[in-house]
Amino acid sequence: MDSPHGAAVTAEDFGLKGPRGWAFRGVRLDAPPGALVAIEGPSGSGRTCLLLALTGRMRPSEGRAEVGGLRLPRQMAAVRRISALGPVPGVSELDPAFTVAEHLRERALLQRRFDGSLRALLRPRAERTAAARDRIDTALAAAGLDPATLPKAERTSVRDLERLEALRLSVALALIGRPRLLAVDDTDLKLSDAERAEAWELLRSVADSGTTVLAVCSQAPGRAISVRTDNSATTATESVSDTADVTEADATDASEPAEAPEATTTEKTTDEGTADAFAETGRA
Repeated sequence: MDSPHGAAVTAEDFGLKGPRGWAFRGVRLDAPPGALVAIEGPSGSGRTCLLLALTGRMRPSEGRAEVGGLRLPRQMAAVRRISALGPVPGVSELDPAFTVAEHLRERALLQRRFDGSLRALLRPRAERTAAARDRIDTALAAAGLDPATLPKAERTSVRDLERLEALRLSVALALIGRPRLLAVDDTDLKLSDAERAEAWELLRSVADSGTTVLAVCSQAPGRAISVRTDNSATTATESVSDTADVTEADATDASEPAEAPEATTTEKTTDEGTADAFAETGRA
């Protein structure tokens, strides 16, 4: 059963296929509310497609999944309402020309416009402004980002942020909507070992607060549920260390030719195939 906030995520034989082959296939996952789930694998193995499919942004081709008790693909729109995207290249990227303040203000306005009740919209302006500021401050605190420490405080442009600072800002923007599920792509990309540890500490703290977290990475951290996308059948397992790979994948169905695109995920699915999967499901 779900907690009051976090969303449980389950999947069985979950897969997504584009015109040139499978982006991912055979994914199995059972994550309780408030879990930290690492979607692990090399670039081009369908990690981002799986992330978007589990948040209702891409339509799967086979299998079944549930997020917070909502079925995929039948209730994709409802899953989108309870989930939020952190940084996902090509989908939810930060605008480098915007300042931190502009991003925060825009997200707060969108949140109030599309998710606020009619009663909330009719409140006095000062009260609405105070409520928005409270949401922003709470999200910034949860993301561990203090604008006062930035070179120009909230007037700092995104292009002037360090990679970890940009990650924290993206997470803060997503948390303004108080989602039950947070999805983050390329968690450990272009980070030093120390920065990578900080990034995982951030996401673990978000999960510990009750929000379920899905995070794409090249290598899962300790104390995370790990699901790999570079095998034909993928099972979620507990990652026991930062360096050990303990994910067990089922062998490819022997009845399928080894060279067939459908037989594996990473070995037979290229970056081009993943792009086709994006195109077929309506993502540019």
